[in-house]
Amino acid sequence: MPEKTIPILPCRTLQPVLDFYTALGFEVTYTQRSPNPYAVVQRGAVELQFFAMKHYEPDTSFSTCYVLTDDVDGLHEAFRAGLKAAYGRIPTRGLPRFGPLKDMSYGVRQFLMTDPGGNCVRIGQRTGVHHGHGPAPGETFARALHHASLLADSKADPAAAAKVVDRVLALTDETPADVQLVRLLVLRGDVAAQLGDEDGAADFLTRAAAVRLDDAEREAARDALTRLADLRADPRP
Repeated sequence: MPEKTIPILPCRTLQPVLDFYTALGFEVTYTQRSPNPYAVVQRGAVELQFFAMKHYEPDTSFSTCYVLTDDVDGLHEAFRAGLKAAYGRIPTRGLPRFGPLKDMSYGVRQFLMTDPGGNCVRIGQRTGVHHGHGPAPGETFARALHHASLLADSKADPAAAAKVVDRVLALTDETPADVQLVRLLVLRGDVAAQLGDEDGAADFLTRAAAVRLDDAEREAARDALTRLADLRADPRP
């Protein structure tokens, strides 16, 4: 048998975590209630194991793992469909939450999801041969999107991401292309929601929806438009 790494992740209680992964199409292959609560879920070659801790705080969790796939778009769509069926919406903030697809500077196309136990599972597909961070784009708005996405996702710092986007949206001597504007506004609305600024989030998302795009531009902005739809359908206080 070839070597295989299996993440073992914490949670406070098993059942909400198992329900989340079941909605994603995972099968619960093992559960143990005592003496120590423990469970295993599996979907294809992906196996995750969980242990429960009574005094664990999911909101402050730093646990994470990375899943590599050769069909990140297919998994993202399948997971979205499963969550929508189970929750009636795509959970975009709080716990659990499900993130947008993004092409990252370090040669992967990925999305992040955080389960009810606070575990962040990053799912990605390699898109290039370079796996380290490439140089930031030189163009003003592309550079802002680059840095804001890294701050929002890799560093989990939505407040810093908001500052980057606000800075370029306030420029008067440069104007983003329409696709860039949509991406910036959706990202800004996303982080506003994460920060609890519901009025601000609604404003940014309304502005994004009002940008007129032709068919080619809509295809270029497809990931952002999918996220826009998910955010607008999840208007939680």
